[in-house]
Amino acid sequence: MAKAKKKAKGPGPLVTNRQARRDYHIIDTLEAGISLVGTEVKSLRAGQCSLAEAFIDIRNEEAFLVNAHIGEYSHASNAYNHEPKRLRKLLLHKLEIQRVMGKALQKGFTLIPLAVHLRGRWIKVEIALAKGKHDYDKRDDIKERDSQRDVARTLREESR
Repeated sequence: MAKAKKKAKGPGPLVTNRQARRDYHIIDTLEAGISLVGTEVKSLRAGQCSLAEAFIDIRNEEAFLVNAHIGEYSHASNAYNHEPKRLRKLLLHKLEIQRVMGKALQKGFTLIPLAVHLRGRWIKVEIALAKGKHDYDKRDDIKERDSQRDVARTLREESR
């Protein structure tokens, strides 16, 4: 008997911000395009990016990705390479920027990037409106995750 074929999934995210879901309560998410130069695209496809310290800043009704580190492309000469931590413009409609900006200006809220992924031939950034977690919130999340793991473990053992 032949083995069942696995369903083909689309490519996953090129880069994720792993600390974001641990340190913030995610209120709302949004997908935005990003303006990049050629060597940045090649570096992203090679996985040379870090979103750990990155955040979204809105200036003059335009959104920018700040502090995202996209490493230099190793096969390009220095003349054609990019700055690793330069400002990168996010491509959003004016209404989306105004809606997000209105929420982000409230006390305690911030805009952070969650992931960078491919959508067809375009590179997109998933951004989130988030509120910081306190230490006791993080401990509660850890307890909940541990209890769910214990329940799953007992269910597996009972089914054997």
